[in-house]
Amino acid sequence: MAEGLFENVYNPDVLSCLANLSNDEVFTPPEVVNQMLDMLPQELFYDPDTTFLDPACKTGVFLRETAKRLIKGLEPQFPDLQERIDHIFHKQLFGIAITELTSLLSRRGLYCSKYPNSNYSVSQFDDAQGNIRFKRISHKWEKGKCVYCGASESQYERGDELETHAYEWIHTIKPEEIFNMKFDVIISNPPYQLSDGGNGASASPLYQLFVEKAKMLKPRYITMIIPSRWFAGGKGLDDFRKEMLEDNRNVRIVDYVNAKDCFNGISLGGGVCYFLWDRDNPRPCEFTNIHDDIISTQIRDLSEFPVFVRYNEAISIIHKVQSFKEKTVSELVGTRNPFGLSSAARGSEYEDEILLYSSGGKGYIPKNIITQGNDIINKYKVMISKVTSEHAGEPDKSGMFTVISTTRVLSPNEVCTDSYLVAFVSDTENEAINFAKYLCSKFFRFLLLQAVSSINLSKDKFQFIPIQDFSQEWHDELLYKKYSLSKEEIDFIESMIKPKELGGE
Repeated sequence: MAEGLFENVYNPDVLSCLANLSNDEVFTPPEVVNQMLDMLPQELFYDPDTTFLDPACKTGVFLRETAKRLIKGLEPQFPDLQERIDHIFHKQLFGIAITELTSLLSRRGLYCSKYPNSNYSVSQFDDAQGNIRFKRISHKWEKGKCVYCGASESQYERGDELETHAYEWIHTIKPEEIFNMKFDVIISNPPYQLSDGGNGASASPLYQLFVEKAKMLKPRYITMIIPSRWFAGGKGLDDFRKEMLEDNRNVRIVDYVNAKDCFNGISLGGGVCYFLWDRDNPRPCEFTNIHDDIISTQIRDLSEFPVFVRYNEAISIIHKVQSFKEKTVSELVGTRNPFGLSSAARGSEYEDEILLYSSGGKGYIPKNIITQGNDIINKYKVMISKVTSEHAGEPDKSGMFTVISTTRVLSPNEVCTDSYLVAFVSDTENEAINFAKYLCSKFFRFLLLQAVSSINLSKDKFQFIPIQDFSQEWHDELLYKKYSLSKEEIDFIESMIKPKELGGE
């Protein structure tokens, strides 16, 4: 009876058909869950004492797919299927839902009933939550922000009728007290970010907090799927990046450059990755990069560079460039908002002292409204767009990148808004033009790409690019020869980077 009920109701495909809540709360396809479970030692699924926790349940797919493996693996110990299911669901599988809705989805996915104390549940519990709990939590506000997650009080201080998105797992200093037990495996796809009340769509990352809390419990294994933006750090992620890169218990990472290859139809700037953390067996990391149907795996020292270089094929190229011990372009690129003019600033059509470039085109402004960068107004400047050319940091349909969008040489008395960066300054037009041509080379943009994991460009993203003698012109053939790149290395660059001319894309 139990076997027929479980097999008929327990549909492994239905969760692939659900629409995502948002790009920040992405449902994990069952096939990806199983790839993550495959990384774990498979003997875990033959052990009746192994415990599993998903601290961010959305559909219950992690617990459901784990249950399927345990049901098969524990058959010798529990020949009776109902006894086996009861043991697994009561003693081995635990979850914390992120919202009331996802608690119902998760229970339905695991127990075949959103109420596990009902007659329709494949395993009977005494209460309506079973081992998948949801507790409405309030944020703790201090100066308009939540002290636990950084959420904005103006957006997330809500009445009883709306979700607070104050996730229980990260709104406590003692996560071990939630279930008052230890776990062997913590597995999840946590929420990615919440609005922090900044300008526009400003948001603070959350996923690193879920990873950090998981480590506090010291399980044997952690496997989570999270955005790959942490590779290059940035907003709220610098400490997390450093810790992840230096932690030799991160023994496996699988990285998708294009998140759509992992989550069907979902764009995430910088891609997505899942990892395995092994508490008791630290070792060099087996890093797998997936892009354009190419799968590359290499044993890596994650902390070799200040940012994580996601393309295994790029490592040898960077090594050859760095062997010259040249200064890098990051020393030349200016800070954001070079002239103190916001992205919304526009010039007028009436000719004035200064020509302004903005995302709205060209116009004129008086010199006295420029609040910074006055020392470079009368010089030649190379202006580039502050954001990358690719939508959400993903390659085009052919798997190639442009990386840099607008590139323009500004003459004396020409400036730009905060939509752009000033990448180079010179007293001579010839040097500025030569730098701009260097910037358009595939070599330059390939090395820039290695430090980019979101749509935004900044000084630090140019750390792999060497400074050249800009009294002469540089092009790819000359650069490939200078750094003794092999045919395979050249072909890899050429396969990834599209041609680019000065100006727009």
